[in-house]
Amino acid sequence: MGIISTIGRKSLRVRLLIWSVYVGLTVGSVTMLYPFALMVAGSTKSSVDSADSRIIPLYLVNQKALYRKFVGSLFNESLENMQVSYGVSLPSFNTLEEPTDFNPELVEAWAQFCVEASLSFYSQTLGHLAAPVSKGVSPYHLRKFKKEMLDQFDGDITRLNEALETDFINWNAFNVHPEVFLLRRNKPSRQPLYEAFREYTSEQPLSSRFYSSPEGFYRIVYLQTKYTRDLEVCNKARGTRYSSWEQVHLDREVPSGPGRTLAEREDWLIFVRSLLNLYWVRVKPEATPQYHEYLQAKYMTILGLNRNYGTDYSSFSDVPMITSVPPLGLVQSDWSEFIEGWKDPQTEKLHQVADEHLYIHSVDFMFRDHLRETYGTINKFNQAMDLNLASWLEILPPQQGFHYREFLGETGSLRREFTARNYITVVDYIVLHGRGVINTVIYCALAILSSLIVNPLAAYALSRYQPPSQYKVLLFLMMTMAFPPMVTQIPVFLMLREFQLLNTFWALILPGLANGYSIFLLKGFFDSLPRELYESAEIDGAGEFRIFWQITMSLSKPILAVIALSAFTQAYSNFMMALLICQDEKMWTLMPWLYQLQQRSGEGVVFASLLIASVPTFLVFAFCQNIIMRGIVVPVEK
Repeated sequence: MGIISTIGRKSLRVRLLIWSVYVGLTVGSVTMLYPFALMVAGSTKSSVDSADSRIIPLYLVNQKALYRKFVGSLFNESLENMQVSYGVSLPSFNTLEEPTDFNPELVEAWAQFCVEASLSFYSQTLGHLAAPVSKGVSPYHLRKFKKEMLDQFDGDITRLNEALETDFINWNAFNVHPEVFLLRRNKPSRQPLYEAFREYTSEQPLSSRFYSSPEGFYRIVYLQTKYTRDLEVCNKARGTRYSSWEQVHLDREVPSGPGRTLAEREDWLIFVRSLLNLYWVRVKPEATPQYHEYLQAKYMTILGLNRNYGTDYSSFSDVPMITSVPPLGLVQSDWSEFIEGWKDPQTEKLHQVADEHLYIHSVDFMFRDHLRETYGTINKFNQAMDLNLASWLEILPPQQGFHYREFLGETGSLRREFTARNYITVVDYIVLHGRGVINTVIYCALAILSSLIVNPLAAYALSRYQPPSQYKVLLFLMMTMAFPPMVTQIPVFLMLREFQLLNTFWALILPGLANGYSIFLLKGFFDSLPRELYESAEIDGAGEFRIFWQITMSLSKPILAVIALSAFTQAYSNFMMALLICQDEKMWTLMPWLYQLQQRSGEGVVFASLLIASVPTFLVFAFCQNIIMRGIVVPVEK
């Protein structure tokens, strides 16, 4: 029977009251759902959209937002790498616009060049590999490469460490850093892991790679750092008259001739001799006598050079001229000094390659040479591409246009990837932490089992026999609720340590074996059961255990479900005690592992981990809600 009768509901005041209740409930549900929706939206975030506070992530409905998120992931969240490759100077990924005016013919020529040129490993970098700003995220290619290593070594991290000369403590520590060879100090790793990764990179589609651009590095990083981004300041300092930064190019050889200034020449020489990676620097064969003179001044005798190089040259003239960067070692060190300049400590003479013998061999110039061979003259190239360029030097690899073209064909898969990757990261972290899931399942099962044995037995004894001191016992049990668990942590830890139970399931179960509130709740429910049932059972000759099991426990399923849910929730969410008394990682449950993940992860992964952690509790309540509600309502009705 309803609280308000059918006739009473016809009153306007009653109707207004009912509607006000509905409105209040709706507002209350919104105040609960809105923060939850924000958390769900936040679980898909990366560094590009971390400031967005919409309940529906913008990249799901806006192509520009998706494009920015894609570019951020492609360049491994490195704004500098994007600026260098695209030749643009932007304060953040969020200011990047879609290149709607790119030249399709030039983009196709670039794609064809990348396929035919067989560019070396140091010219390209694989994207979707790292997320140093978002932190903790496992991008697509890192997951894919890890999966290949897992399959290759049958999930044995020890075998991988031995074969690839690594020292990963587990699969969650597995990582590969993107290699970008523009700065002089960046050297390729000779570790077998990176050799395997470079082979993996070569098999990936062009849309997942970006290529190093010394020209972009020269303009964006070197010149704009030295002279600021204000072109007028740069022009004044260098004596030039460029009207835009796009007109500032990196020459193949040292700048000379009409219109070129001494400051431009000095900047080029400093950049090439000291900053640019040796992979892009070349020396003409005409510098051979200078190279031999330098080696003779440094080693004095050919015997000294042979001893250091491990060679058997008969004279310095027999030493071959190195035109490109040699492998790692003393030969590379000497060649680097020859380019940068080495001063003889005895004669104070500076030995270095002459300015006119230096030149740059980069992807930018290789692409220009390819176009020159294909079209012959700049006029024919302009006609084919519908452009109006004055020289080949104005042509740069259209990487942004190429990536945008590939992006347009992958929008669906990109949305799925960005929506799921933080969740995949969390699940991958949990699964690869061996016993995290198993320990949690065992712990929760034991906690529920012990709670359904000890608490009902204690409550049954108090309800069935009603000892004179039952209210004192209940008062004592209720008093245990007055002390928060943090107060008892240290005594419990010391007691378990004395019993040598640390890092065992006993240490997890025993402190919560008996629960005062559960016993109090169960006793109240048992008291509501008809006493005639017990009397009938005794007349029929039933023993005490049969009365307890077949009558009391059978009629108490709703309240037992509530007790079981409470035990499950406490065990599943137990973090501090689980970490304190089980400090061995082999005994950690999910909560300590997720806490460790959250400490080194960004907002997106943290939100995803919280949502995933809430799934088991939600499922238990969803499937058992009828029994649980009966356990809450029935005692009240009785």
